Amino acid sequence: MSDHSTTQPLNHQTDVVIIGAGPVGLFAIFECGMMKMKCHVVDALDFAGGQCTALYPEKPIYDIPGFPKIDAAELIKNLEAQAAPFNPVYHFGQQVVSFTENENGITIKTSKGTEISAKAMIIAAGCGAFGPNRPPLPGIEKYEGKSVFYMVAKKEDYRGKKVVIAGGGDSAVDWALSLHDIAEKVYVVHRRDKFRCAPDSAEKLEQLRKDKKVEMVVPYQLHSLDGANGQITGVNVATLEGEVKKLEADILLPFFGLAMELGPIATWNLNVEKNHIKVDPATMVTNHSRIFAIGDIADYFNKLKLILCGFSEAAFAAHAIYPLVHKEAYHFQYSTSTGVGSKN
Repeated sequence: MSDHSTTQPLNHQTDVVIIGAGPVGLFAIFECGMMKMKCHVVDALDFAGGQCTALYPEKPIYDIPGFPKIDAAELIKNLEAQAAPFNPVYHFGQQVVSFTENENGITIKTSKGTEISAKAMIIAAGCGAFGPNRPPLPGIEKYEGKSVFYMVAKKEDYRGKKVVIAGGGDSAVDWALSLHDIAEKVYVVHRRDKFRCAPDSAEKLEQLRKDKKVEMVVPYQLHSLDGANGQITGVNVATLEGEVKKLEADILLPFFGLAMELGPIATWNLNVEKNHIKVDPATMVTNHSRIFAIGDIADYFNKLKLILCGFSEAAFAAHAIYPLVHKEAYHFQYSTSTGVGSKN
């Protein structure tokens, strides 16, 4: 169920309000639902999935247990189906702008005037408000959305194209692995020969280099673009010493991470450090007893920013919230015993 109302303020009562409908927020609905807790979910985007849907729906994900490989969009579809039996209410296209709290619960208010009262709040906002980091190339704006893209919506759009991928993280490497057999040519531009990605992915990329299926342009950085009318014809790259060379190209994919902004969350008196919310890893509770944070936005010692860790954090948070909702301790049962939507 979704709420897209923009006219009249809506007032709702629920057990848990979740900020963020990305993969971790969606799994939190399931975890809460299994413990008989109803959820309302607020997201600034107009759809579920967060970055997985907005930035890389066809990006393959390799570290989801039980799935050797799954596209981001398919993962979101499965998570929505997993949450569906618990009848979550989604409030899309709106941002939580303020909250009040007392000894009995929390009331949040959104940018569209929606008010939701709950016993607890889970912040699963990922990177907060996000957007890609744009490389400092003169005139790049003229090509954006035409031949310079910060996400891959459909792999088929790259068939037969000369593609330059710039960056040294997981996104750059994963897309090189995914596009090499579709594109006519794939270049990978990075300022050094070591990549910040999973070791297995780095090994696969090195094998593609050896097989001459990907051309590694290392150590180089983006320098400038050639082209006209929104279409690039070449990407100029330079060494640290200033030596410039041109790569003939149809498309540039710069992957330099996301610019992260917490938005109103930054004003909530939470224990925020470097745009992350400090939590107790045993419960995911913040310095507010009824506010919990999970996923990329949460931080604690030895934190791993993996989706599978976010799923685990959703379970920790749900178990910690249960006594706030039901006023009693939770007696653990396996899902194989209780089933989904069980009355037991």
